[in-house]
Amino acid sequence: MATIKTKDGTEIYYKAWGTGRPVVFSHGWPLSADAWEDQMLFLTGRGYRCIAHDRRGHGRSSQPWNGNDMDTYADDLAALVGALDLKQAVHVGHSTGGGEVARYIGRHGTKRVAKAVLVGAIPPLMVKTATNPGGLPIEVFDGIRTGVLTDRSQFFEDLTTPFYGANRPGAKVSQGLRDSFWLQGMQAGLKNVYDCIKVFSETDQTEDLKKFDVPTLIIHGDDDQIVPIGASALLSSKIVKRSTLKIYPGAPHGLTATHKDEVNADLLAFLKA
Repeated sequence: MATIKTKDGTEIYYKAWGTGRPVVFSHGWPLSADAWEDQMLFLTGRGYRCIAHDRRGHGRSSQPWNGNDMDTYADDLAALVGALDLKQAVHVGHSTGGGEVARYIGRHGTKRVAKAVLVGAIPPLMVKTATNPGGLPIEVFDGIRTGVLTDRSQFFEDLTTPFYGANRPGAKVSQGLRDSFWLQGMQAGLKNVYDCIKVFSETDQTEDLKKFDVPTLIIHGDDDQIVPIGASALLSSKIVKRSTLKIYPGAPHGLTATHKDEVNADLLAFLKA
């Protein structure tokens, strides 16, 4: 397996396919780099070098007790970019991975970044606060914590329903897709998965978004039941300079799978622009 070792000794697994301009993918919770394979295969076949890593604690990476926070996630991404000496890269992040991309830019700048794409991403802030009235109540995230601690295997299975919009009329979500989500989630460490709930719900990334100075594409489904569009993409698109917002009518959170052809086409068009 291809891995790098971070400064605290954590091994980060990554896959790198193809040659050409680098496109770097950051996955959502509780998944792994495998969640991006549809996009990676599509873009690699069109002349791009696609790189995706398993976030620490997820997939095939180490499962450290510490470092399960957005700053460290971003620093791990920076370590990968540095180890592979990636330049003029396009960074694509889904859900929590979108937060990782935002914090990476916030902490490390855009010297090595040409463009960014946020897909169903968590910024600027998911939890409801006095200054973020459109966010979700903390009780929602406490429920996720309870589900993970009580029976995370069944919780991940149940989560596939709203994640992919399987509870909507006419939805066609295969059991295979649900099983893939479950498998990726169960590969992650329990402590890492649990800690990440606080990360994706309570990390305020408003200041990170203000530091974006590269062309940015923001993609979001308007029927996202996991990261509601009103508290995320609609706000982020107003904060990020040089951003373009593309709303997918009726699309769920897991739109990289359910709407993969549309996502692939939009990514390719953005890369070529």
